Amino acid sequence: MHKLKKYPNRRLYDSTASKYVTIKDVRVLISKGESIEVEDSNDGNDITRSVLMQILSEQEAEGHEPILTNRAIEMIIRLYSVKTGRVLSKYLEQSLLTFFQNQDRFRSRVKELNEMNPLAMMRNMMESTWNMKPTTRSRKDNDSEPPPE
Repeated sequence: MHKLKKYPNRRLYDSTASKYVTIKDVRVLISKGESIEVEDSNDGNDITRSVLMQILSEQEAEGHEPILTNRAIEMIIRLYSVKTGRVLSKYLEQSLLTFFQNQDRFRSRVKELNEMNPLAMMRNMMESTWNMKPTTRSRKDNDSEPPPE
């Protein structure tokens, strides 16, 4: 977790890395999977959400496709007037976590497939097939036994 302080001159100081950072640097941190916590240097208030919203807004201004449509944002705003908003908030968070976990699994499986040598894989399959011993006897093998009654 990177702890940041935002100063009145709009500069961000990353106390974890002991250096000043830009909002783009923070976006890169988040993209790499890091979490942040931002504190206002004047009053110590947690302003993480406003910095995160700023990052979202700037990404869309740069031409990135919006993830939250206007309709989705309107529905989220409506949730502030009902008591189930917290439940939905947790649901959305868990859904996104599940999405990213599945995406990571998919990527690792694709990477495994790309690293496989198809010829070696076919050879292994054929060798394992040829080395299998029959588990049932054929009718020819059973000719010496009397037929069941």
